[in-house]
Amino acid sequence: MQVGYHFLDRGSSALIAVEQTICVLERSGLFNAGKGSHLQLDGVRRMDASIMEGQGLQAGAVASIEGIVHPITAARLVIEETDHVLLVGPLATKFAKYFKIARHRPRTSVSRLSYGAMLKRKRSAHDRHGTVGAVALDRTGTVAAGASTGGIDRMLPGRVGDTPIIGCGVYADNDTGAVSLTGWGESIIRLAVAKEICDRLGQGKTPATVAQLVLRKLVTRIKGAAGCLVLTPDGRFAIRHSTHHMAAGWWDGKGEPMVKDRFR
Repeated sequence: MQVGYHFLDRGSSALIAVEQTICVLERSGLFNAGKGSHLQLDGVRRMDASIMEGQGLQAGAVASIEGIVHPITAARLVIEETDHVLLVGPLATKFAKYFKIARHRPRTSVSRLSYGAMLKRKRSAHDRHGTVGAVALDRTGTVAAGASTGGIDRMLPGRVGDTPIIGCGVYADNDTGAVSLTGWGESIIRLAVAKEICDRLGQGKTPATVAQLVLRKLVTRIKGAAGCLVLTPDGRFAIRHSTHHMAAGWWDGKGEPMVKDRFR
């Protein structure tokens, strides 16, 4: 948070502030993102990330990218260096290497499970989540949102969650607000949660009210689970979750940053 705020305080864009905040989390190795990402069932670490800004609705994302520390930077470069939104798989990795994004070499060897063995192992797995994300508002009134993840424990190779799908895990629009999600990706995708939150903000509801309504819908309709960061262009925000805990925080540059593991 402090890193992102200092970028904003020096006049940087919300997009850069979001990217740099997430970069800190990716390189820490403490979260399921970047260096700390979970291994998939074949023993490979594949990661997803996306980032979006609200003025021009520019968005960039990568999915199933390997061997780098900062997938969020690769997502930003998709915006700046291409006319695409989403790059996936080995060619997304090749794109990141071309722009010399910091590399991360795995310490563990790749397992050689058959696909049948992976399916069996998957059915016995207990999935955990740990997506990292950020939202920011800059001096021009532009909002941005981003997220980065290593997915869920022991997931099948090829699985992609909500994080790199614009409108699901991330959305930003200066007319409504910015949203970043974490949680059970499959449920978030099925309701396009980030876009729904932004659409409801556009109806004049407060961030706290909208977050509670949409998370409740996620639980009641499809027994989903998620947490969200919601920020409007006039500076109102909410941090809410339907999970038992969600470590999160905020800072406006005054006093100490507020960090908790539960928000209601």
